Amino acid sequence: MASSDYTLGPRPAYLVADMDEGELKAKLEKCLGKPVKKSAFSIGHRGAALMFPEHTKESYIAAAQMGAGIVECDVTFTKDKQLVCRHSQSDLHTTTDVLAYPDLAAKCSVPFTPADPDTGEKAQVECRTSDFTLEEFKRLKGKMDGGNPMATTPEEYMNGTPGWRTDLYASNGTLMTHAESIALFKELGVKMTPELKAPAVEMPFQGFSQQEYAQKMLDEYKAAGVKPSEVFPQSFNIEDVKYWIANEPKFGEQAVYLDSRMYDDENWAPSLSDMKALKDAGVEYIAPPLFAMVTVNENGEIVPSDYAKQAKAAGLKMIAWTLERSGPLASGGGWYYQSIEDVTNNDGDALKLLDVLAKDVGVVGVFSDWPATTTFYANCMNIK
Repeated sequence: MASSDYTLGPRPAYLVADMDEGELKAKLEKCLGKPVKKSAFSIGHRGAALMFPEHTKESYIAAAQMGAGIVECDVTFTKDKQLVCRHSQSDLHTTTDVLAYPDLAAKCSVPFTPADPDTGEKAQVECRTSDFTLEEFKRLKGKMDGGNPMATTPEEYMNGTPGWRTDLYASNGTLMTHAESIALFKELGVKMTPELKAPAVEMPFQGFSQQEYAQKMLDEYKAAGVKPSEVFPQSFNIEDVKYWIANEPKFGEQAVYLDSRMYDDENWAPSLSDMKALKDAGVEYIAPPLFAMVTVNENGEIVPSDYAKQAKAAGLKMIAWTLERSGPLASGGGWYYQSIEDVTNNDGDALKLLDVLAKDVGVVGVFSDWPATTTFYANCMNIK
């Protein structure tokens, strides 16, 4: 895509206008309306999932048009072991229109059971990619992620988009295989960050082992002629990352360990020795949620957390997730902002956090559900 093809829309200006007065706001104001270039600092999380159905062709194109230099396909597999782009193996009931097809809905691991308004019992349903062949999967359309837990019909259940998102661009959510995403990303001129999703089914699945799954994902890049330098494979499973480092060292150089330990185990605490152990094992990139990287000091300022300091000291490159996934920030920002909720009270604070992540924490990239925000900041601060 040429520089003239990138468009940021009105949101960056909206966020800047909503910022507290100060030096950062003044600097960002001067960058509004200027031409932008794509930046690898700006990573399209599931595409542009704030307003487009996640992991659809339309969402990916929107992310690229906003200047995201890297775009993500979360990778899982179908009943016939074909790789497809979905955030979870078990989210088709909330991210697609599968419940609109009675013959397919009947095949779900947990077929739809209506809620009981009298008892307050919620609706039950779970539809997995592994419930369907690739041919069946391709019949579906993506929709905005959400479900109505008190629905008494499948139609009511599918009508669950959060109020701070929109269904405006959800009419044509084209689902994609992993291989199709690779071809599209090549056409769009962006780098790629596939995430190997944890299977919801027991592995091996019909003889398909975890290592074969991890290998198949990279094999599809090799088959498409994609250079390892263009790919940042990710996983929350450290064993997947170690597998790539050992068996596909060129791809392993940019393998990303998605770190969930701080919320999987309430007693877990970061340490320099642990970070060094990851580095010694060949891990170069680590990616925790936003809140793990920052804290608030005694002066009420957002500053790097111990986690961030230790990761940096160990020589690990850091990537943060996920900006623009929290809705309005007036009430503190919710889960992603939990370590700084006391100093988060307006939407413009997203840019304040982004500035700390870039300048003080030193992240090399930020996932965003609306990449225009990260692209705008990266261009203003001359981050390539």
